[in-house]
Amino acid sequence: MAGPAGTDDRTGERAGERAEGAGGGAPSRLWHITLSVSGTEAPLGEVRRALEQLAHDHPFLLTSRYANDHAEIRYWEEARDLHDAAAVALRLWGEHRSTARLPPWEIVGLEVIDRETYHQRVAEGYGPLPATPVGVHPF
Repeated sequence: MAGPAGTDDRTGERAGERAEGAGGGAPSRLWHITLSVSGTEAPLGEVRRALEQLAHDHPFLLTSRYANDHAEIRYWEEARDLHDAAAVALRLWGEHRSTARLPPWEIVGLEVIDRETYHQRVAEGYGPLPATPVGVHPF
């Protein structure tokens, strides 16, 4: 499955190691994002539907897990540096809240790691395993 700029959603692999950033600036890198949100309980069906809509609206989402009072979203983001990747991730929930009819939950956690760290963690047997199956699933 293709992700941002020709990446494979499960591994973050690219045809080339790095792409030039916008305007020929600093090269872009891939960042693995884990965004955690929580709040008051909402019907599971509504949470699932909202996360499916978010995945449709933001096609680079890799996987989402959810319960009636919290969710975790994982995906690859292409950005110049960690600051840019984190800024995009922190806006994701709020920017899509009304269009995807997401629950009024707050962001309670954010992890941003580069592709090399992601693969190192997987190779050492800890960290976020490649998401299989891709999609929206209950915890």
